[in-house]
Amino acid sequence: MESWMMGILIPIVSIVGGFTYVIVLSMQKARLRELEIRERIAMIEKGLMPPPEVDPRGFDGAMDRFDRAVQIRNRLPIGTIAARHRSAGIVLMGIGLGLIVLIGFSGAPEEGFAVGGFVGVLGLAFLINSIFERRDPSHLPPSDASHSNSAGSMAGGTPSPRS
Repeated sequence: MESWMMGILIPIVSIVGGFTYVIVLSMQKARLRELEIRERIAMIEKGLMPPPEVDPRGFDGAMDRFDRAVQIRNRLPIGTIAARHRSAGIVLMGIGLGLIVLIGFSGAPEEGFAVGGFVGVLGLAFLINSIFERRDPSHLPPSDASHSNSAGSMAGGTPSPRS
């Protein structure tokens, strides 16, 4: 074969081969998943409860959802969000003042007040938002302490290894 044909065929074969590999891999995973589901259905039809090891992906997914729910329940302390808004407001007001000085003294005071003023007003909005931030614990979900006590009493007094 001529060398220019090899220069064309090598990339084409590698691209087609890559796509073929991905398709075959996807079909194998789908077939494996189908067999896992059939095995699970057969166990349920026989009246057996399949253990979590039979469906490890489903079990891991359920545990991940549980962990995320626990993390949401144990969110930041009440005043932390207001403190973050306050610090973001102060930083943005400082950046705005810096832009006013930088652009204003470089020969365009109108543009300096426009750009720096915009960022400064954005910082002022964050500062005001921190003042009006809700501080009562009624909008937060219950703490994890009450959840772990009730789960521990249902499990015979032994704490869960995942909590």
